Amino acid sequence: MVDFGAILRTIGDFGLFQKIILLGLTLPNVFLPLFFCSFLFMESDPDRHCNTDWILRADSNLTTDEQLNLTLPREDDGTFSKCQMFVPVNWSIGSIREYGLNETAGCQNGWVYFRTLYEATVVTDFDLVCDKSYMAEVVQAIFMSGLLAGSFIFGPTAESWIPESARWLLEQGRTEEANQLIRRVAAINKRKIPDNLLDEVTGGREMKSGGIKAIFTSAVLVKYLLILSFAWFSLNLGYFCVILNVGKFGLNIFLVQFLFGMTEVPAHLLCIWFLELIGRKKSLISTLLTGGVFCLLTLAFPRDCSIVITALVTAGKFFLNWAGSVCLIYIQELFPTSVRQTAVGFGSIAYRGAGLMSPLLNMLAIYHWAIPILVFSSLAVTSGALVFLLPETRRTELPDSANETEGNRNMSTKKMGSDSNVVEQNGRNSTKL
Repeated sequence: MVDFGAILRTIGDFGLFQKIILLGLTLPNVFLPLFFCSFLFMESDPDRHCNTDWILRADSNLTTDEQLNLTLPREDDGTFSKCQMFVPVNWSIGSIREYGLNETAGCQNGWVYFRTLYEATVVTDFDLVCDKSYMAEVVQAIFMSGLLAGSFIFGPTAESWIPESARWLLEQGRTEEANQLIRRVAAINKRKIPDNLLDEVTGGREMKSGGIKAIFTSAVLVKYLLILSFAWFSLNLGYFCVILNVGKFGLNIFLVQFLFGMTEVPAHLLCIWFLELIGRKKSLISTLLTGGVFCLLTLAFPRDCSIVITALVTAGKFFLNWAGSVCLIYIQELFPTSVRQTAVGFGSIAYRGAGLMSPLLNMLAIYHWAIPILVFSSLAVTSGALVFLLPETRRTELPDSANETEGNRNMSTKKMGSDSNVVEQNGRNSTKL
C-alpha cells in the first residue's frame, strides 16, 4: 500500500501551491519586528530629578544649581537623587539656607527629565520610574500576553491544510472529494497523478486521528513533546529577556539594537547549513549550551564593562536565535503526521509563554541584577542537556504513525524508497496508457 507521503511527493511536495502559502506566511513576519521595536526604544532609566519648583515661591531668582542643592539629597556617588526630595517647608529662603532641609520623601510633584534620547516615551509620559519602574515590564508583559492568546485562538486553525483536509475527508468516507482535493493541488503544481495511485492510498487505509490526546497515548511522544517544549521555552525566555533589555547594557541603544539585528540573518542561514552537516540533535544541543554559557559568562564581569557584556550577550542571543530555528524544524520531524501540527502548536504556546514570562523575570533585577541572567541561562543549559535523550531525524522519512516514531524509523526510510518505486512505476503505467 502506498504511503500518504508518496502522494504528496507525486503531486509536488514543494510546488507553486506551497510557494504561494510560504510567501503568504512570510509577510506577517516582516511586520512583527516592527511591533516589538515599538516598545523596545523607551528609556528604562532616564536622567531626571524631582520637581522642586515649590522653593521658587520663597525666591524666584534662584538658579537651577542653587534650587537643586537646596531641595535634593545626594546619593553616595555625589549625584542628586532621582527618586527623593526634601519635604517642602513654608520657610523663608534665608532660613532654608541657614538651617538646611533634612527630612526626605518621594517625589511629590512629578519629575523633571533632561538629556533624554527621545522627546517623549511611555516612561516619561506616565512617570514609570522609581516605585513605578516595574510598570514598563508590565507593559511588555501585556503585549506578550496578546501573542500567547493568539497561539490559543489561532493555533488550532494552523493545521497543515492539504494533508489534514484530505485525511479528514478520508476518515468521513468521502474518498472522491479527497481525490479531487489532491488532484487540484497536483494541477497547481503542474503534476499529474495516476488514478490507481489514489486508489491504493484510499482503499481501506486506516486513518490516524490527531490532537493533543493522541500524543498522550504514547510515552515516547510525551517525552519528545516535553523536552522540545522545555527547550523552546528556555531559549525564548533568554532571547526575550535579552532583547527587552536592549537599553540596559551601558552602550548606545541604537548600536546594541544594530548588533542584535545583524545576528538574525546569519543565525538562520547557518542553521540551514548545519542542519544538514551535523544533524538536528547536535545542532540543538550545541546552540543551547553555547548560548547559555555565553550569557552566564556576563556574570563574571563588573556591570561597568559595557563592551564585554554587550559582546557576550550578543553572542548568546545569536546562538539562542539559532537554536529557535533548529527547534522549529526538529519538533516537526519528530512527530507523526496526524499530530505534527498539534505538537508545533503546543511548542508555540511554550514559546509565547516564555515571551510573557520574560519581562516578569526581568523585574526580579530589582532584587539583584544577576537573577534574570542566572535563571534563563541555567534553563538553556539544562534544556540542551535534555536534548541528548532525543533521536536524530536528519535524512529520515517523516513518521506517519506513533509506531514509526517509537523506533521504526529505519523501516520508514526503507518504506520511502519502496513508495517512490511504486509511484515511479505507476507513473510509467499511466504514461503508457
